[in-house]
Amino acid sequence: MSTSPQVSGQRAIYVHLDQEPEVTAEGFAIALGYLYSAISLNLIRPHNARSVLAAGCLLGGMDDLCAYAYEACRQSISVDTIGNWVEFIDSIPSSSDGTTTPDLPKTSIFGLYAQRFRDDVFHFLVDTLPEFLDVHHAPSDRSPASGPSGRDVLLQIYSRVPFEMFKTAVESPSFRVDPTGSDQARFKFAKEAIELRKRGIARGSGAEETVVLAFGGGNGAGSSVHITRKMRKRPLWKVNV
Repeated sequence: MSTSPQVSGQRAIYVHLDQEPEVTAEGFAIALGYLYSAISLNLIRPHNARSVLAAGCLLGGMDDLCAYAYEACRQSISVDTIGNWVEFIDSIPSSSDGTTTPDLPKTSIFGLYAQRFRDDVFHFLVDTLPEFLDVHHAPSDRSPASGPSGRDVLLQIYSRVPFEMFKTAVESPSFRVDPTGSDQARFKFAKEAIELRKRGIARGSGAEETVVLAFGGGNGAGSSVHITRKMRKRPLWKVNV
């Protein structure tokens, strides 16, 4: 954002929105309108809430607007939108830990809301989604015409989740895919998801994802389900000359 003096004494303000892709013209206009009237809150919808939040964080001093827009974002997370939210979370720059390349952005325009978004999406994946899809109960006999089961939908969603998020979610004891929340059920789910990932998000990555079940490791010692990823060894060819 920059200003320049005008002959009339007024100042022209230039905001380079192209440098902040999350700030759309619509979101920025709503945030500017809020400076004059709180009625602008009525213009916030699920499709523009994230942009309004980004604009509010960019301009600063709009705590009520940001809180309202954030809540609209949080409530918009659903089975239909979780894929987009996962992609968004994966695109947010991580906090600098001293290893970030100097010429890359180290912070997100969303500030502290970035971590709240990460927590919200993770909670939805691990706790809300399995319960909403009713995967805790054994499915009754289903006809093909009834569409995919809740478990099938959950598998499809997890087959497209970035590896670190996939690993942390499935290893969490809070991730329950059967009535008892057993490690065996999570292990079986992970195996099925990894098979789907081989044909999708993990395809061509040069890495192999695997899951193991550590027997006897669930007695207060954390998760017994462990997911790993290792690079495939490149084949060596012997050439006789």
